[in-house]
Amino acid sequence: MDISPEHGQMLLAQDGELAVEGMGGLTRDQRLELIARVHSKLLGEMESQNLAGLPRERMLDNIRTALDKVSVEGTPPLTSRAQSRIVQEVYDEVSGFGPIQPLVEDATFTEIMVNGPHQVYVERDGLLFLTDIKFRDEAHVLRIIDRIVTPLGRRIDEASPMVDARLSDGSRVNAIIPPLSLVGPCLNIRKFSRVPYTADDLVRFATLTQPMVSFLTACVVGRLNMMVSGGTGSGKTTTLNVLSSFIPQSDRIVTIEDAAELHLLQEHIVRLETRPPNLEGQGEITIRMLMRNTLRMRPDRIIIGEVRGAEALDMLQAMNTGHDGSLSTAHTNSPRDTLARLETMVLMAGLHLPSRTIREQISSAMNLIVHQQRFSDGVRRITHISEIQGMEGDVIVLQDIFVFRQYGVDKDGKVIGEHVATGLRPKFLPLLESKGIFLPNDIFTPRGERK
Repeated sequence: MDISPEHGQMLLAQDGELAVEGMGGLTRDQRLELIARVHSKLLGEMESQNLAGLPRERMLDNIRTALDKVSVEGTPPLTSRAQSRIVQEVYDEVSGFGPIQPLVEDATFTEIMVNGPHQVYVERDGLLFLTDIKFRDEAHVLRIIDRIVTPLGRRIDEASPMVDARLSDGSRVNAIIPPLSLVGPCLNIRKFSRVPYTADDLVRFATLTQPMVSFLTACVVGRLNMMVSGGTGSGKTTTLNVLSSFIPQSDRIVTIEDAAELHLLQEHIVRLETRPPNLEGQGEITIRMLMRNTLRMRPDRIIIGEVRGAEALDMLQAMNTGHDGSLSTAHTNSPRDTLARLETMVLMAGLHLPSRTIREQISSAMNLIVHQQRFSDGVRRITHISEIQGMEGDVIVLQDIFVFRQYGVDKDGKVIGEHVATGLRPKFLPLLESKGIFLPNDIFTPRGERK
């Protein structure tokens, strides 16, 4: 897997680690020391701001000159490949994200996890791998974190040791430093595809099947209220993005997110993003505040990136007062757990509503729960598409329409299973048909019973 001509080559080692080749006879410590010396030489000759503002080719020339000077001072002879590698790493140190720049540029990695200076993991195809990349020390990691968050208007220090931010390409960034982190400064970068995935992509990834796509398309076009649930890293945002793509072009869409990650293709979209408090702890804008403002913006569709607090009450009230076709996500372990978490989040609004009242609100507002899970083989699959049918006594009735049945795991660790229809038809089908949306009966027929 080539990173780039300058970055050398990254390989999957037998022990499950990703290692970087192309450094000649230099050890890792020697390489890091050499990079630090060249970087220091550059900073001694130019101001860091002036250096970062140079055109790429001119900066590379300056780095090569500094490397020649440092080499004269006693560095062991380097091969041309090792020299190119050192020049590129110093360039990354000056203008990029330092040692993790090759990982940021590689589209096959979906997440980068820096656990202190000496441990960097990546996620590829849903699986984690330890890389051979290391920082010099904690100060080195802190400097890279600061370089990432400062241009975004955020800060990180002992007074504010945690930060959430979003890069210009939509990647989500989280950093936490000592004294909260006991392993040193930690950095997470969750990357998203530059080209949004389509429903066909999810079918190819085995996330769902074509009949499930047809069903979900009808539900979105028919303006049903839907919740995508699942654990961390289960692919909720990707699925939400695909579901959003089914919304007709004629609808006015308002999105509300903590970090803007959705990439909708429609033309009439208003994107809203929360704002953290400033240095004085003032000026915070929450999802709930944006949700209330959205209702004054004449939305046809409201899409909330993730519901995690008291805004759940405002969302349910909006769904119950004419804002049909709303979409959102929530961190939960099952469709039933999604209902319990929604009830808990409504209670966070502090209105002390009776449980039955809250459940009635949920059952009348929500139509469908799409639950997703990341399996042991790294594949993210939709495990349940469940209809909320109403109340029986004090209990909300859930009915599975599609489920994923796992039969085992093969010798290579690949999960064996299939998506199947349960054979039950949703109660809301007459509502869809009243809007001119008709689904073939065999979508809901188990495969073995089809003629």
